[in-house]
Amino acid sequence: MARRLPSMPPNLPGFSYVRVLGSGGFADVFLYEQNMPRRQVAIKVLLAEVVNDQLRQMFQAEANLMAQLSSHPSILTVYQASVSSDGRPYIVMEYCSSTLSQRYRAAPLPVPEVLRIGVKIASAVETAHRTGVLHRDIKPSNILISAYGHPVLSDFGIAATLGGIEHTEAVGLSIPWSAPEVLNDEVSGSVASEVWSIGATLYSLLAGRSPFELPGQENGSADVMARIAKARPPSIERADVPPRLEQLLTRSMSRKPDARQRGVLELIRELQSVETELGLPQTSIEVAMDDWAVATAIDLDDRTRISGVNSIDPVAVRRERRVQKQRPSVGTTGTGGRQSGSGPMPAGNARGGRRLVWAMVAVVVLVLGLAATAAVALIRSTSNGIPTVSDVAGQQDGGRVVFSWNDPGLRSGDSYVVRLGGGQSSVQRSTRFQVDAGDLNRVCLTVAVSREGRSGAPSAEKCVDIRDGAAP
Repeated sequence: MARRLPSMPPNLPGFSYVRVLGSGGFADVFLYEQNMPRRQVAIKVLLAEVVNDQLRQMFQAEANLMAQLSSHPSILTVYQASVSSDGRPYIVMEYCSSTLSQRYRAAPLPVPEVLRIGVKIASAVETAHRTGVLHRDIKPSNILISAYGHPVLSDFGIAATLGGIEHTEAVGLSIPWSAPEVLNDEVSGSVASEVWSIGATLYSLLAGRSPFELPGQENGSADVMARIAKARPPSIERADVPPRLEQLLTRSMSRKPDARQRGVLELIRELQSVETELGLPQTSIEVAMDDWAVATAIDLDDRTRISGVNSIDPVAVRRERRVQKQRPSVGTTGTGGRQSGSGPMPAGNARGGRRLVWAMVAVVVLVLGLAATAAVALIRSTSNGIPTVSDVAGQQDGGRVVFSWNDPGLRSGDSYVVRLGGGQSSVQRSTRFQVDAGDLNRVCLTVAVSREGRSGAPSAEKCVDIRDGAAP
C-alpha cells in the first residue's frame, strides 16, 4: 500500500516551518524554528481529516501527560500545545535529531550502551507508572536521542491510566513489541505488558531485529504474532552478550505475565546487576525518591511490586507525622508540658513514691525484655526458610572495593539484596559486588536473600578500610 504524503504544515505564529520529520497514522511531525526564544522544535500536528472529538481528547490528554512527565530527564520535553488557525491541534516538543530505530538495524548497539538506555528508559516508564500512567507503545522508534546523547521516551499518544483502561479502535498496535495478552485483546495494557515491551525493545537493540523476526523467513504481521503467542525468542547470536542479560530479557518476555519481573523497578535492578557483573558503573535510577521512600516504608514486604497507584498520599502522610509530633504525650497537660497534679510530694509519701518508681522501672525492664524476645521471634519467623549469607569477604582493588560471598542455597527466582552502609541498595543474582570508593575512607555492606518478595536476615556487616594506592 502506498505511503500517504505528509499534510500541509500549518502557519503557526512565532514559528517558521523548516521540513517534515515524519508521518504517522493520525498526525505528522514537522521541524520548525521558534522565533523567541530561538531554537529548533518538533511540532506534532493532528491530521485534519481524522479530527473528531475522541481523537481531539486523546491528543489533549497526550499533551497534558507529557507536560506533567516531561520534567523527567528521559521523557521528551513538551513546551506548549494549542490549535492552529485551520483547526488542527498541535504539540510543540523538544527536537531530537535521531531515534534508535535508525541505528539498531544498521548495527546492533554495544552492550554497555543498551544497559544504560534500558535503565534510563525504564526509569521513565517507572515514573509514569507511579503517576498512574501506562505508555502502551514502547518500541525503538519511540526512543529518541537528544543532542547530548541522552535517550528520551516520546509519543504518549495512546497512553492510558492504570485504572479503568478502555480499549479504543483508534489505538494502533506495534506488533513486534506488544505482549501476547495485548495482541490477543485480553488487555489493552498493564504494568506486565510494559515490562514485556521494554524487554523486547532492549532485545532489538542487541540483536539488530525485533525478537520474533526471523531472518530469511516470512515476517508478516500474522507470522510474528503466531511466534509471539507460542514461542520463546531465539538466542541473541553475539558473543559479548552475557548469559545473565539474555536470561533476564527472556524472562521479561515470558508468555505468562506472572512469570515476568514483578514491575519495571525489578527489571531496572536486574539490568544494574548485569552492569556490576561486567565491571561497569551502575547507571543511576532516575526516579523521584522522596515519595518512593514513603511508599516503601508503608509496604516493606514488596519493594518492587506496583500496587495501588495513587493510593498513597505522601503529603497526607507527612501531615499526619507532623500532627503526631505536636500531640501532647500521655500524662501532660498539653499546654505547660507538666505532669497532671504535679507539685511537692508530702514527706510521708516519699518512701512510697520511691517504691512506686522502682516498681515502674521493673515493669519497664520486663516489657523491654519481652519486646526484645518478640522481635527476635518475629525476625526468625519472617526469615524462616530463607538462607542467610554468612561469609562476606571484601578487599580493596585500586579505587574500588570488591565484596564476594558463597551461595547459601538460592532457589530459582531468589536474589540478593545488597545494602551499603550509606543506605544505597541493589538487587542482583551475582555473588560478587564492587563499589567505587571515591573519597570514602571506609565501605560497609550487608547481604540478604530475597525470596518471593520477602527478605531474609541480613549478613553481618562487612567493612573495608580504604588505603591510598594499595589493597589492605
